Amino acid sequence: MLDHLDIKTLTLFSVIRIPVEIVLFFLFEHQTIPQLMTFEGRNFDILSGLSAPIIYYVCFMRQKINKNILLIWNIACLALLLNIVINAILSIPSSFQLFAFDQPNIAIAYFPFVLLPAYLVPLVLLSHLASIRQILLNKGI
Repeated sequence: MLDHLDIKTLTLFSVIRIPVEIVLFFLFEHQTIPQLMTFEGRNFDILSGLSAPIIYYVCFMRQKINKNILLIWNIACLALLLNIVINAILSIPSSFQLFAFDQPNIAIAYFPFVLLPAYLVPLVLLSHLASIRQILLNKGI
């Protein structure tokens, strides 16, 4: 199934991270997540969303796919996603909370924000893993 997903669509899917980062900023403003989870803190995931159209253009619109650029970009985006996921988990009020004791990550306990870790993060993770798989196996590229 992963080999049949359109890598162009998977690449553009990262644009969803821009509105997500804006929502996270507003959640910080409303004191429901710590600043470290925003682009003002430790979260640089917005770079994935901002760079997605550029990568799409460079790798697909120019009719000359550069697999190395696409692979490096997907790995970098995975690292950025992992960074925010780890920071978010370690900011949840729990026995393993290490960050943000003054303002813990409480927003993800409420609808619709619970959908971020429940659906959106796994979809973004899947998009990068499927893209990396296709690049490494030369499937449809």
